[in-house]
Amino acid sequence: MVKPEDRAIEVLIALSEGARIPQYATDNAAGADLHAVLQKPLVLEPLSRALISTGLRIALPSGYEAQIRPRSGWAYRHGITCLNAPGTIDSDYRGEIKVILINLSDKPFVIENGDRIAQLVIAPVVRADFSISSHLDDTTRGAGGFGSTGR
Repeated sequence: MVKPEDRAIEVLIALSEGARIPQYATDNAAGADLHAVLQKPLVLEPLSRALISTGLRIALPSGYEAQIRPRSGWAYRHGITCLNAPGTIDSDYRGEIKVILINLSDKPFVIENGDRIAQLVIAPVVRADFSISSHLDDTTRGAGGFGSTGR
């Protein structure tokens, strides 16, 4: 069996004051928790959104991206999710990682400093060589989309 540490790549992190290093909750977790860095609690009103600081900057190896994904517990229990999910952090970006959260519930939700607000997933990137063609091969599905394959 391959251990998670045997699959690891090095990701350099710069932390601002109050920031926490991302951590995996279990040995086989795909996403590492990102924490809010807030000066004071933030009330996220119903149907409103906010850009939340994490205090992290990262340096990924070329050929990798970091994805920002919602926390399933917050989504299910409170209707809090990430916009632009999954958000992509390219390997050449060196700015602070921030998370766009939205409250899809009918109740205000309070986000506190240090709360786990999202997950960070590191993934390999495959780039395409795009070429123009006057004809694409036929498939059984064809141009069917948006529900065309059934329930």
